Amino acid sequence: MKVKFKCHYLEYFRVINRKNEINTGFTLIELLVVIIIIGILSAIAMPSFLGQTTKARQSEAKTNVGAMNRAQQTYYFENQTFVEDAESTNAIEKLGIGIENSVNYLYSATAVTNIQRGVANKAQANNAELKGYAGGVFTDSELTQAILCEANEKGIDLVASPDNANDCGTGSSKIR
Repeated sequence: MKVKFKCHYLEYFRVINRKNEINTGFTLIELLVVIIIIGILSAIAMPSFLGQTTKARQSEAKTNVGAMNRAQQTYYFENQTFVEDAESTNAIEKLGIGIENSVNYLYSATAVTNIQRGVANKAQANNAELKGYAGGVFTDSELTQAILCEANEKGIDLVASPDNANDCGTGSSKIR
């Protein structure tokens, strides 16, 4: 009887231990703490994620104005003149670079007449959350120089044309 009692006694504790292992879980407080921590971390990270779409849209304009600058330099080397928008022709079409006006930006090219001969390539923002961009290509003989400027403020106002290959227009700053 003694052996039988020991067997039942050990089996009883084994069953109780199994029940304790099966019923272990998280308490409500532990779950709330985890949810609060995840909420705080997402609140910290969310603004940086939301700003990425604006940066991507602005990157489109920077890339396109840079491409317009390079195309103007190439066109100048071949034809000894710059291409600008006119009533009958579109400078971008004449340059053959395949840039189209988009939902975010309108692109244009205008002549700059000051000490140096040149052309201003612009990306005007269509959205108040975006910055405008202006590029310029200038020449004073056989050498051409380019500049790319970013508006200091967001908005749909037209960015001022660069004054020369070293200075951006009023309200903008050089980005490369």
